[in-house]
Amino acid sequence: MQCSWKAVLLLALASIAIQYTAIRTFTAKSFHSCPIPNPVNCSLSQDTDAADRLCDESPTFAYNLSRKTHVLILATTRSGSSFVGQLFNQHFDVFYLFEPLYHVQYTLIPKLTQSKSTTDRRVMLGASRDLLRSLYDCDLYFLENYIKPQPVNHTTDRLFRRGASKALCSPPVCESLGAIDLHLEEGDCVKKCGTLNLTLATESCREHGHVAIKTVRVPEVSDLRALVEDPRLNLKVIQLVRDPRGILASRSETFRDTYRLWRIWDGTGRKPYNLDVTQLTTVCEDFWNSVSTGLNRPLWLKGKYMLVRYEDLARNPMKKTEEIYDFLGIPMDSNVERWIQNNTRGDRSSSKHKYGTVRNSAATAEKWRFRLSYEIVAFTQHACQQVLAQLGYKTAGSEEELKNLSISLVEERDFLPFS
Repeated sequence: MQCSWKAVLLLALASIAIQYTAIRTFTAKSFHSCPIPNPVNCSLSQDTDAADRLCDESPTFAYNLSRKTHVLILATTRSGSSFVGQLFNQHFDVFYLFEPLYHVQYTLIPKLTQSKSTTDRRVMLGASRDLLRSLYDCDLYFLENYIKPQPVNHTTDRLFRRGASKALCSPPVCESLGAIDLHLEEGDCVKKCGTLNLTLATESCREHGHVAIKTVRVPEVSDLRALVEDPRLNLKVIQLVRDPRGILASRSETFRDTYRLWRIWDGTGRKPYNLDVTQLTTVCEDFWNSVSTGLNRPLWLKGKYMLVRYEDLARNPMKKTEEIYDFLGIPMDSNVERWIQNNTRGDRSSSKHKYGTVRNSAATAEKWRFRLSYEIVAFTQHACQQVLAQLGYKTAGSEEELKNLSISLVEERDFLPFS
């Protein structure tokens, strides 16, 4: 019996589909039962029953039996995330990483900040989730896929803001330090420690009881659902928000070229016709979508999500930090308490660079009221009215009300964690 070429093609496609289904079924089973393949006890050349039995006995069991807590600080630029990151960086038992997703963005999509593409966002988020999953498992080698130039012998001098991570600037990762160098400034870390050995960094990560990562490159908490639901992780999300008016004022001051038109408006009183309002509205939309998800308390976020307003933390740093650690189930460390006492009472000159954290925290939270013109404040209040109300930020009805610090523009709200 002769077969037409169409029939042959259909049979071939059916065969491929069956093979693909079988592969997906097998890999899905292997993925859950043995998430970190080991060439000794989890080889694909072994029979399936033996592999399952060995993987079940392996220390890399599917569930996070050690109950190591994985913390993600979910924030946006100039919302106080560097400050919050330090609350974990100072803890002796927390391995902290500052913005590792920077490498994903600038390797895959160098111009992402100007891109509005949905495809770009999907690519970025997919790669980001994969990297976060690996980093929480203390697989820092996975970072090598995104560091340019490629690390040689697992060493690099190109890790973004290495000095912002205490663990990466301390023994054993930094072997050249003496007793007097135990509290390095960020800029001194690279000078004294030299290139970063990712093998030593991986070992240090595994020796710590918990891992915390700060990022401003994931827009919404719903983008993290796959990680939150992953049984191999004990991921808890701290979503940090700030008054959009404060964010705009801080960005205009810090990123002067990018926000040049906003500064022109602020200085001249005339709104430029080509002003990019998405620099503001995107922040408000992301806040609205993400906070709405968190406050709706879906089951997948139960015990996994805490909303923190920067203003509350700035006014009562010790109390709020204690609440955060209580939510995480991690004992508060005296190093953290000491850091808070030393870094929330400084003056403006105490902060050496734009990402500095030494400042009068309460005054910093309100400073935007004197930086922005009332016209820009009124525009922001109209553009972001939904999220301002959602987060308990009051509007200023006049310039006099805006500048009068005796009038609080932050409502008393208690955003209790979903437990």
